[in-house]
Amino acid sequence: MAELLIYGSYGYNGRLISEEAADRGLEPILAGRDGEALGEQARELDRPYRAFDLSDPAVAEELSDVDCVLNCAGPFSNTADELVEACIESGTDYVDITGEIPVIERVKRRSEEAEEAGITLFPAAGLSSVPMDCLSAHLVERLPDATRLALGSETLRPPSVGSITTLLEGLEDGGAIRNEGRLEYVPAAWKSRWIDFGRGVRPAVTMPLGDVSTSYYTTGVPNVEVYTFAPPPARLALRAHRYVAPLLAVEPVRKTLKRIAQLAREGPSKRARERGSTYFWGEARTEDGTRAVSRLRMSDPYVVTGACALAVTERVLDGEVSPGYRTPAGEFGPEFVLGIDEAEGFFDEGTP
Repeated sequence: MAELLIYGSYGYNGRLISEEAADRGLEPILAGRDGEALGEQARELDRPYRAFDLSDPAVAEELSDVDCVLNCAGPFSNTADELVEACIESGTDYVDITGEIPVIERVKRRSEEAEEAGITLFPAAGLSSVPMDCLSAHLVERLPDATRLALGSETLRPPSVGSITTLLEGLEDGGAIRNEGRLEYVPAAWKSRWIDFGRGVRPAVTMPLGDVSTSYYTTGVPNVEVYTFAPPPARLALRAHRYVAPLLAVEPVRKTLKRIAQLAREGPSKRARERGSTYFWGEARTEDGTRAVSRLRMSDPYVVTGACALAVTERVLDGEVSPGYRTPAGEFGPEFVLGIDEAEGFFDEGTP
């Protein structure tokens, strides 16, 4: 059986994904920096583990007998570059669950090296990139002349500690869109609009999610904006960010915020995850104003992340993915998401 190593296996997402991987018979090797946490997790799952820091120049040696690394250790701005480098050196496929635009862009720039090494680089294999990438590709199939994509998601689930920490890493960047093919940074909550994600019209604002990159690379549509549901307090906080971002970018302030984040609940309970849901919405437009809208409904965000990551990883392990940088719908087509996590959709409206 092909060897899978899950780095960051003891974080909230990593733990859920590792448990599901073991249940699927993937026999993962658990890995990360914290040997004590790994040892405890390894005993619970009856799996081997490897403790190593990514600053160690011998990381590639840790991967020499591994077929694929699934990186669950966020913030990915602190882990992806080192693991990608080690994967290229060791000939190991790479998958992660990042939603960080700069990380996706850096991984994309190493596509040619990955092709020469005969390995796959597959960042952003979780929420929201898999569902929204497939939704984007579906919309462009419906409206091939589309020049604009607006995408969005709605969930009431609060983020885990790891997700909060990742968010803090990118606070000074504000927002981001794709404008005529170029990545363009804009203020936080740059645009707002009312969107029916699938259960009535809700207020939403633009957010710098990884789909700004992945959907562009999959579809070639040059203008992409990504929205998330944002009730009034959240919109006010995001807009205030424009004025306090320079302070938040100061390292001592950021470290203090991270320490505060550690006091938050690590993540939702199993019962809460079983009851959760996530709604995805997409709109394609042409220059002449023709419009198409499609929607997708899935379960709890953490369930979706794990299901998507493992669906991608299984295909990588089975050798079904080409070398180089890859995106979900770009490699597997828009219908890929409909086979994951009992997804419901695509719910279409509009002329095409």
